[in-house]
Amino acid sequence: MIHRTPFSRRALLAGAAGTLALPALRPALAQGSGPIKVGVLHSLSGTMAISETALRDTVLMMVEDINAKGGLLGRKVEAVVVDPASNWPLFAEKARELLQVHKVDVTFGCWTSVSRKSVLPVFEELNGLLFYPVQYEGEEQSKNVFYTGAAPNQQAIPAVEYLMSDDGGAARRIALLGTDYVYPRTTNRILRAYLNSKGIADADILEEYTPFGHSDWQGIVSRVKAFANQGKKTAIVSTINGDANVPFYRELGNQGIKAEDIPSVAFSVGEEELAGIDTRPLVGHLAAWNYFMSVESPVNTAFKAMWASYIKNPKRVTNDPMEATYTGFRMWAQAVTQAKTTAVDAVRGAMYGQKVEAPCGYTEEMFDNHHLSKPVMIGEIMENGQFNVVYKTPTAIKAENWSPFIPENANRRKG
Repeated sequence: MIHRTPFSRRALLAGAAGTLALPALRPALAQGSGPIKVGVLHSLSGTMAISETALRDTVLMMVEDINAKGGLLGRKVEAVVVDPASNWPLFAEKARELLQVHKVDVTFGCWTSVSRKSVLPVFEELNGLLFYPVQYEGEEQSKNVFYTGAAPNQQAIPAVEYLMSDDGGAARRIALLGTDYVYPRTTNRILRAYLNSKGIADADILEEYTPFGHSDWQGIVSRVKAFANQGKKTAIVSTINGDANVPFYRELGNQGIKAEDIPSVAFSVGEEELAGIDTRPLVGHLAAWNYFMSVESPVNTAFKAMWASYIKNPKRVTNDPMEATYTGFRMWAQAVTQAKTTAVDAVRGAMYGQKVEAPCGYTEEMFDNHHLSKPVMIGEIMENGQFNVVYKTPTAIKAENWSPFIPENANRRKG
């Protein structure tokens, strides 16, 4: 469907007082120009709706905001929303619909790597432009995708380093728990090689995978407890995705697994996913991201106020993929303004070197590997479902999308 956002003279005037700056835009729309179309390709139903619906809402917020400031290149921006329904082949069909039927100028979408890999051939065939806002396993670089989430060196590896440090509990056994698809399996391949390089033997690594939507965690959590009772400090690294996180965390609480005994760090659980869980038994467990809602920065204060004003629901939180969507949208708008066109090839060229003061409190930059520099943050779950940041890097880190812990990448990295 086409989601039409309000675009009135009153909205234009109201938007002039907004606190989040987008590129300098013409104050009035060019008469006779068609709208700039923004595709929104996120699951609004199925197992991933728990995570992706907020990303749809973030794009709609950004479209409304930019229209209130006069549009882009003097033209109205219009969101075209589709629902791929957590169905991976349907993602490709909906991507083709956005590009061929609706003729969108840019698309913001996908969460899982399997959905991204489903749409990638479509964007490459039709020369579309996709902004992908979620942490992933790396091992990819397409001229038709800008990756605004974290590569493994910006999330997974620093998180395991922290778990192995004295501050993180000095773990020497690691349980790798993930959903059974490409992101967890590839990330855990990288982490296993990293752990081996740090002297952790394969016998001290437990690896378990479950389908999307998995709900019965009793057996797996029991195996983790038995694994942890063999004499070495143990931690859990979770690449569980979607609504399976809710019963997983409930089972941790049911079996009395506390952070001081077996800490867990999650890569796909943030404020949105915790909103439906009793977090009291989970206090002290960890998540690794590049942004938390609790971050104190002027841009984050404005970002949260913008979100609260748009969504009009005090229970709705902000999270890392939302921030990555916001950052990607701002960069795209800056690149379009610089290129003076929405043509994909011109915008692609203008994207390199774009910088944004992001809500995370750091300046993030887009490099020619199509990945953002990002800070690493590790947060402890608090009783209110927010995170207390216990570790962060002093600067934003450039992404390594080809991991040095995958041997086949040796020649690629030299190039």
